[in-house]
Amino acid sequence: MTPTGVESASNTAQRDFDAIIVGSGAGGGACAYALTRRQLKVLVLEAGPRFDPARDYPLSGADWETRSFPAPEGSRWEITLVAGETLDPAYSRLRSWNHLRGELTEGDQREFGEYLHVRGVGGSTLHFTGEAHRLHPAAMKMYSRFGVAADWPIDYAELEPYYLAAERLIGAAGKADEGARWRSGPYPLPAHPLSFASRRIVAASRELGWVPNPLGVLSQPFDGRPGCNYCNQCNRGCPRGDKASVEVTFLRQALASGFCVLQSGAQVLRLETGDDERIRRVIYAEGTGAEQACSAPVVMLCGGAVQTPRLLLASTGTHAREGLGNESGQVGRNFMETVFQATAALAREPLGTWRGLPSDIISWAFNAPDGIAGATGGCRLMPFTSSMDLAGPIAYATRVVGGWGKKHRERVAEVFGRAIALGGIAECLPHPQAYVDLDPWRRDRHGMPLARLHLHLDAEAARRQDFMAKKIAEVFSAMNVEAIIERLGSYDTIAASHVFGTCRMGATARDSVVDRHCRSHRWRNLFIVDASVFPSSGGGEAPSLTIEALGLRAADFVADSLARREL
Repeated sequence: MTPTGVESASNTAQRDFDAIIVGSGAGGGACAYALTRRQLKVLVLEAGPRFDPARDYPLSGADWETRSFPAPEGSRWEITLVAGETLDPAYSRLRSWNHLRGELTEGDQREFGEYLHVRGVGGSTLHFTGEAHRLHPAAMKMYSRFGVAADWPIDYAELEPYYLAAERLIGAAGKADEGARWRSGPYPLPAHPLSFASRRIVAASRELGWVPNPLGVLSQPFDGRPGCNYCNQCNRGCPRGDKASVEVTFLRQALASGFCVLQSGAQVLRLETGDDERIRRVIYAEGTGAEQACSAPVVMLCGGAVQTPRLLLASTGTHAREGLGNESGQVGRNFMETVFQATAALAREPLGTWRGLPSDIISWAFNAPDGIAGATGGCRLMPFTSSMDLAGPIAYATRVVGGWGKKHRERVAEVFGRAIALGGIAECLPHPQAYVDLDPWRRDRHGMPLARLHLHLDAEAARRQDFMAKKIAEVFSAMNVEAIIERLGSYDTIAASHVFGTCRMGATARDSVVDRHCRSHRWRNLFIVDASVFPSSGGGEAPSLTIEALGLRAADFVADSLARREL
């Protein structure tokens, strides 16, 4: 093994491993860390590349604003999308809009913006804002309480110790004041100080119960990593390592243990089964396209809610004619996307909104499943200025200030730092018309069918978005802003960052894909640990911490089962 824990495909094919982990995001990283802590030998197969923070996230350069999160070759999955659903004119006020350009979408159907993901070592935690949220306990019992979605086969109390363990590993910063989310121990780091802009939001709308947003961003040096410098550009990649993306937390620890090998540029093509209800071989393609095979007593899929069902559906054979693990017909079903709404305004006073953290405060006031009158499913509110990319002068010159020439330049200088945005993310409920399947015509360079997304947001989702938009408008009214300048939302634009549900966790094989330990109901050594197992999405919580907690819990079960020779 090299010092970095990376080996070539020819070497890994000859090694003996206790577990093969497919994907190196939140689930894969947490599983690798927990298994190596038990001195089990782990191979992590990652389809994408490794990112170099110094090279790929050059935020100190004068051209920083022209650089979004990097997309080198092989760092994005190719997907296809079925045409979006027809928009309801009754909610035309939710359409994406800019005060200079007018409506940003055309026609009467939802348009595809972007599926915000990263195919690479660390997964989508590389560009996330670092939010470290626990799921609202009531959101885990949506079916028994409200007759929608499905109940989690575990409860908050079972997951709580693993939440705490994940927080302690990543150096989560927060304040123990989150209502229903009770804790058995404190956050390892204190909450971040609030930016001036966030203090103005709090002062104008105290009734919303704003609290410091729990963040996997270091508020002080921790575990050899520096504290945050508050550059406000988490979504462009963190060059310092203070944001708790998986490659500098779970994977760094796993690789340092000496029990983990990471193979990047290794796309898994299919899983092969035997007659004993077990996965026998994992077939993957290395960078040259040549196929390799490896095997281990345990296989853990951690590819996310789009690529995990794609791999299972593509792994057909004598034992799995409709796709691996699809005995219930649920693989790919119950797809839940990001239901969001965001509005930007121009304040009357300088706020310095280019600095701070993207979302340093949060309101959980409407987060419970019954938190929104007239709709099932809650939401949360938070600052959204950085997420709307309104922190630099180019954005002001093109989206905030109209005109041209000297007066335009002077007006940009005058209002710079006054653009402020608020956003909300709400529950997404599963719908029969929302699912992932295989594109029957399009394939990737390895001949594997592409994942195809079928999306659907119903009228109740529109009501949640309308509720968030109205609450944001109330905050801006209380702040006496000068003007509303932009509105974005999932009503007419598909821009999913959090996706869930395509390999649902459940108590029975009849209506779910994996059990309470994230193990396939049929295939004894197959585990799925990513957001695809979520039976419900929660009321807007970021999913990474819950995925990591599930990973730690599933890895404990795997390690105990291997010790008892039950796998």
